[in-house]
Amino acid sequence: MLDGQAYVWMALLTLPYPTLPSPAKASANQLSQKPWHLSTESKPTSPSMIISKKNRRIIYENLFKEGVLVAKKDFNAPKHEDLEVPNLEVIKAMQSLTSKGLVKTQFSWQWYYYVLTPEGVDYLREWLHLPAEIVPATHKRAARAPRPATVRPGAGEGGGAYRAPRGDQEGYRRKEGGAPGDFRPQFAGVGRGAPRE
Repeated sequence: MLDGQAYVWMALLTLPYPTLPSPAKASANQLSQKPWHLSTESKPTSPSMIISKKNRRIIYENLFKEGVLVAKKDFNAPKHEDLEVPNLEVIKAMQSLTSKGLVKTQFSWQWYYYVLTPEGVDYLREWLHLPAEIVPATHKRAARAPRPATVRPGAGEGGGAYRAPRGDQEGYRRKEGGAPGDFRPQFAGVGRGAPRE
């Protein structure tokens, strides 16, 4: 009787061996080709998505103008939330810029958040043929309103800022005739405050 391992070997030996085409029948082109992993050429790359120049320009202009871009993770959406471009093209264009280090990507709650890096600003400025004075909105300093130079009323008198009256609370807090200074309340009962015996 055969044991389990011998049975497996017997089954493998009875399988037909795959036949290769004889060199006489194979073409010269087939014989000269090496498998890609043995060849000196680079590994085949995955096909890249073709985005029209018009759509790519719309995406890049919006990204440069704002400095940031968001996209919902919906590859089948007919268009992006803000742009008249398919959502998949926006995601793939940003994925390309991310792989080049021009955009930082953050993914949260099924949304992609893209932020332009300083290298990305330079790249898009060159790609869009923009002058150096134009910068994304995220790189602009917000102009603050100047503070008034007037002194607030009451600031010089009491040493502190003006405090609005609090109604009934003032009378409550300044009540005279409260508990004496040596008053020690006693809690008889249970729990942590119970006296130990």
